Amino acid sequence: YRVAEKRKRALLEHLLDGEDCQSAIVFTRTKHRARRLADQISKAGYRAVALQGNMSQSQRDRAMKGFRDRRFDILVATDIAARGIDVSGISHVINFDVPNTPEAYTHRIGRTGRAELEGVACTFVTGEDLGWVRATERMIGGAIQRREIAGFDTGVENEERAPRKSASRSRPGGNARGARRGRGRQGGNRGRSSGRRSGN
Repeated sequence: YRVAEKRKRALLEHLLDGEDCQSAIVFTRTKHRARRLADQISKAGYRAVALQGNMSQSQRDRAMKGFRDRRFDILVATDIAARGIDVSGISHVINFDVPNTPEAYTHRIGRTGRAELEGVACTFVTGEDLGWVRATERMIGGAIQRREIAGFDTGVENEERAPRKSASRSRPGGNARGARRGRGRQGGNRGRSSGRRSGN
């Protein structure tokens, strides 16, 4: 999904509210971002927990047990923290931030659609990530499907009209307000997963 940085969280909430979203791993680039995003969507009513490098082993174990036991539907994690995770029945992998390498992309999306189950893999792509898309498509030897959501404001047009900032700037945090209460939240409906589809 092509999306402006400031609209990422709204897009995430839209996907989490989908009837086919039973459980999700949401990948972020940094541990600070993982913790903050998990806090933000928890306050918005989702059953989410972070898994990141600053946590103690007991905290990590509690987070993973809660995710496996379905007390949490959403695990927000960094690549390093997610190493070795093997949880069945994950319906969605959502790359909130693109991974650092094309190889990490295949590792991330392989966490859904296991054991002959179907799953969905989504990647949020900003203007700064287009080079990563081309590199990843070269590595996997094919195009990653582009997707759009009818009526959803991605903010891309405003992003493209905005003046370019220095390439050395740090990435801003996702702080857009998302859609209000819906199906992916506490007490929400958990439909069946439908199709391991990879798209951005």
